[in-house]
Amino acid sequence: MKMTDRRVMLIVDDVEINRAILSQFFQNEYEILEASDGQEALDILESRKVDILLLDLMMPVMDGMELLGVLHKNPRFSHVPVIVTTSQDVVRSEVQALENGAADYITKPYNPIVVKLRVRNVMARQENEWRKVRQQAQAEKISAMQSIIETDRLTGLYNHQTMLEKTAKLVQENRSVKYCIVYLDINCFKVINELFNMETGDMILKTAAAYFKTVAGKRGLAARLSADKFALCLPEDSLDMELIIQGLDAVMRSLAVYRSIMFYAGVFLVDNVYLSVNKMLDRAHMAMNTVKGNYNKRFAYYDEQLRTSLMEEQMLVRDMEGAMDNNNFCIYLQPIYDTIKNKIVSAETLIRWHHPQKGLMSPGKFIQVFEKNGFVTRLDRFAWGAACRFLSRQRDNGLSVVPISVNVSRINMYDQSFVDYMQSLLAKYDLEPWMLRVEITESAYMDNPSQLIRVLKKLRNGGFTVLMDDFGSGYSSLNILKDLTVDVLKLDMKFIQDVETSNRAVVIMKSVAKMAKDLGIDVVVEGVETEKQVEFLQSIGCNVVQGYYYAKPMSTDECLEKLVAEM
Repeated sequence: MKMTDRRVMLIVDDVEINRAILSQFFQNEYEILEASDGQEALDILESRKVDILLLDLMMPVMDGMELLGVLHKNPRFSHVPVIVTTSQDVVRSEVQALENGAADYITKPYNPIVVKLRVRNVMARQENEWRKVRQQAQAEKISAMQSIIETDRLTGLYNHQTMLEKTAKLVQENRSVKYCIVYLDINCFKVINELFNMETGDMILKTAAAYFKTVAGKRGLAARLSADKFALCLPEDSLDMELIIQGLDAVMRSLAVYRSIMFYAGVFLVDNVYLSVNKMLDRAHMAMNTVKGNYNKRFAYYDEQLRTSLMEEQMLVRDMEGAMDNNNFCIYLQPIYDTIKNKIVSAETLIRWHHPQKGLMSPGKFIQVFEKNGFVTRLDRFAWGAACRFLSRQRDNGLSVVPISVNVSRINMYDQSFVDYMQSLLAKYDLEPWMLRVEITESAYMDNPSQLIRVLKKLRNGGFTVLMDDFGSGYSSLNILKDLTVDVLKLDMKFIQDVETSNRAVVIMKSVAKMAKDLGIDVVVEGVETEKQVEFLQSIGCNVVQGYYYAKPMSTDECLEKLVAEM
């Protein structure tokens, strides 16, 4: 091949050594061009024909994600295949890049065999030589890795790599058949392993694998991707997710393990046979994440609405660090009233986000996202500190201090320093433990009962008041009370919503109130919105309430004004 006939590769990375390494891999096959940022790359693309782009995502001036957007929108450049280069721990950036049009990704540090294979595969797809690429890739993998073991040792199903290869072959060679990719995962499998042993966990996995193999039959594929994660590839006309979940539940119950073993699933309908199987699995995985932990909905389909939602999530993740640094987060307080004295007796801390584009955002818009990526731990600590500052303001204004409760995410329950940190906040602001109350949820108990019991014991020994929030929203509320010692039950708003129209709701409410009294536990009723509800609650001895009838969530300044007015 003459020098002028060689294909052109543009390597874009602000780190010179990275460009040098990649150049060395391809200098015998390509004419190499280099750029240190997205803007420089655009200038080169304007003047030179480029066959493939290796693009780093993290760069100054114009980063890789911005350049991807420009290329995708410009017909002159949209045909140029782009492979993004990322660090191993930046999974979300990889997903966003693939969604924005990248053909594939490679991770640092670079493995020369993997890098060359991915570039070669992308170029082959660009030239529409699927069969030849599969043969070449298989030969190169055999020569580079010596052999590929197709099956997972524990379950006998295909392993992850084999699933990728056989699924690609299946959908490519049967284009008249519409296929679905199903991603499945066991909820809280780590807890199951802790409660029992590895042998029980292995038995669960092998039983599930046998079931999946039967479901796949001769028309589909089944694989164990890793740990408790499985995948199926099935023709759409033979996929009945309701039936699959029901059968899976029945098989799990047959194991006679007392803890409920619940699988969740996401489904991606293959609408493009040229899409990489990894992308198909990613999208099915995304769909599954929208329902995981939901007792009423066990599977979900990937669609454009979900894609839009995930992109919005990514935007929130992008903005979260800056929001913390720029003091865009704040707390609101919702007072809790004694209906007999008609006075505020405490208040609950609620987080708010002053987003520069979206305005004031309530936690329902972002908390679940931050729970998934772990940022909620920082947000919790911010809210705790803000609550302590408000307690100090009460004292500085000559008020009798009204205690403030703060929410604690499930993730913080696993932090061994959590209680020590709370005590350090009290010392910093010269506060007493009773002033700062701690709210937990039933879901924290469901995740890890023994851990929550240990934390609650340490909190109560430290003098903190512990509240159980949204009591009655889960499935094991009464059983939880048997195991946990808490000071206050905050009854879920569902309890009060129907007492004006349903005698059964009245009976249940009375019973819960009496049970709490017999256990020596105080009660706060949430969601109180009408005078009749207040009168009913007073008649059964529930005099402490929270809800819009008395006050909506408000700024700390507004709350302080109310407290001053009550002096």
